[in-house]
Amino acid sequence: MTRALYRDHPGPLTFTATVTAVREEAVALDATAFYPEGGGQNGDGGVLRWDGGEARVRDTRKGEGGRVWHELEGPGPEVGAVITGEVDAARRWRNSQRHGGEHLLAQAFHRVNPAFRVAAVSMRNPESTLDLEGDPTEADVRAAESLLRETLGRVPLTLDTPTVPDTELHRYPLRREAKVSGNVRLVIFRDESGVPFDVSACGGTHVPQAAMAAPVVVLRTERIRGGLTRVFFMAGEEATEYLSGVHVQARTLARGFSAPVETLPERVAALTAERDAARTEAVALRQRLAHLLVRQAPTRVVSGVTLREVMLEDATLLPSALTDVPPGEVVVVLSSDGRCGIGSGREDVNAGSLLGQALKVTGGRGGGRPTLAQGTTARPEAFFEAVRRILSERRTDG
Repeated sequence: MTRALYRDHPGPLTFTATVTAVREEAVALDATAFYPEGGGQNGDGGVLRWDGGEARVRDTRKGEGGRVWHELEGPGPEVGAVITGEVDAARRWRNSQRHGGEHLLAQAFHRVNPAFRVAAVSMRNPESTLDLEGDPTEADVRAAESLLRETLGRVPLTLDTPTVPDTELHRYPLRREAKVSGNVRLVIFRDESGVPFDVSACGGTHVPQAAMAAPVVVLRTERIRGGLTRVFFMAGEEATEYLSGVHVQARTLARGFSAPVETLPERVAALTAERDAARTEAVALRQRLAHLLVRQAPTRVVSGVTLREVMLEDATLLPSALTDVPPGEVVVVLSSDGRCGIGSGREDVNAGSLLGQALKVTGGRGGGRPTLAQGTTARPEAFFEAVRRILSERRTDG
């Protein structure tokens, strides 16, 4: 087994160990300060040095028999070699802030409503996630954020990581049931009087003071399978960098609107209302234009059927044009890109059937009902003529 130095508090970032096993571009050691990927947390990276060489550790993973494998960039040392390991401090710090933030945010949700139980976590990326049961609302999210912000701003919480036998776990207010047995490592953030804010069974790395994980910011939520709500959040320096970037963008946007940052929501709401009104007006105008194009189209009589042929430059007008068919007439609409349609104001002319026959001649696909049909033709230049010929050859009773 590999002795887990990373579980010490505070854990060392440099250490000496002996190589116990080697496989392709990876080594196992008798002891390591490198945290292996697990519990939703990334593994550590860094460097191993030995007499006559060194190699970057790109990742660290758990293996069989309690070994921890250090994946290397390039050749590594041989079995029996004594190495000095150095953990990438910046990578460890980011992972610890994310993991500490996850514990603290999960506890905040638990205090808002105990039904908000954690089903899964991931701290693989700056955008970390909590999958929660209980369907928290936006108001619950704001309440959890507010509770945590006030706690971290006012109450010093210190990390404690005791290892206790599972027979003693009932003495601790665990946020969720431990999934391991035997000796269990606990992660406790407690105040100066010893009262715990959060207690969890966890083998990961965390910041020594809860405030070092601040700010903890919820970015968004989404419903996922199994009735769970996924909470996306950021913590620590990554959250600070994100918020700083958002504020820069907000200032830039505010300058464009000639408005203070704090009035951006009202300004955006006003512009959205203006946009919606303009969009409604544009739809009405486009419908009027389509109707005018139909009414101004010349008519021709084919086998007793009054026919209007409308050529459109804008294919999006086609649906509106087909809703204004004069009684007793047939309107045939075509755009340059091949979109086509037929509207029928006659009981004896079935628009869907007529379009289908025309598309058999000119190629394409489409269909519809007796009064209105739409489709696309492969030969726009032949479409009008095909409709005329089909009408001229039609049979009428009597």
